[in-house]
Amino acid sequence: MLSLLSMVLLAYACLVRPAQFVYSSTIQWKNIFILAGQSNMSGRGGVVNETWDGIVPPECSPNPEILRLNAELSWEEASEPLHRDIDVGKTCGVGPGMAFANAVLDKDSSLGVVGLVPCAIGGTNISEWARGRHLYDELVRRTAASLQDGGTIRAVLWYQGESDTVNQKDADSYKGKLEKFFSDLRYDLQSPMLPIFQVALASGEGKFIETVRRAQLGITLPNVKCVDAKGLGLKADHLHLTTTAQVQLGLKLAHAFLAS
Repeated sequence: MLSLLSMVLLAYACLVRPAQFVYSSTIQWKNIFILAGQSNMSGRGGVVNETWDGIVPPECSPNPEILRLNAELSWEEASEPLHRDIDVGKTCGVGPGMAFANAVLDKDSSLGVVGLVPCAIGGTNISEWARGRHLYDELVRRTAASLQDGGTIRAVLWYQGESDTVNQKDADSYKGKLEKFFSDLRYDLQSPMLPIFQVALASGEGKFIETVRRAQLGITLPNVKCVDAKGLGLKADHLHLTTTAQVQLGLKLAHAFLAS
């Protein structure tokens, strides 16, 4: 049976011409990282009253070796906010992705080009990421597009769960749903040991934060690593990470990836 990725690749190959991809004539291979989850992956650093302050920390500066797959499925030089045309329901700011990519290249300049594939959508719960739902299908579709120009998926960076802290039923079922999501995604991306770096919550929308955190910290699937965001600085809403905290999280994720 064809995996979802195989079917998407087949359909996509019939629709996309090589000219749609910038950089395609000069760059053939990318180290691809999928960024998925909800608002703290999408990035709300520096956003106040639905306006981003435009401040880009040095750790998040653009780098010609770091690309971003935009909403039109074209590669372009990455810059903050990474999710600006993906998570369109809210104002995006600084997230962990650019700090992660710059830190990885700083430590291993031989890695080559890094391709970031933003897929995170704010305010989403784990059930919305289940196989067959729109967010899951979009994640696989964008991943398929990222591979068309040459590259390999190095890891998935996942930060989600704040929306599942509101009621106990969602929190209690979180671990099983998360494990199924990871397993389904690996199957459909044809990579059974795909590295996944998930972030344990720093905050939540409800009172069951610790229930979801225990689920995240208790995942024992092979090649799934947990990076703990607890204690990182939060904005005045007590939900979203500050710009400084997003940089710190990006560095934590980079350290975990490089150590794996």
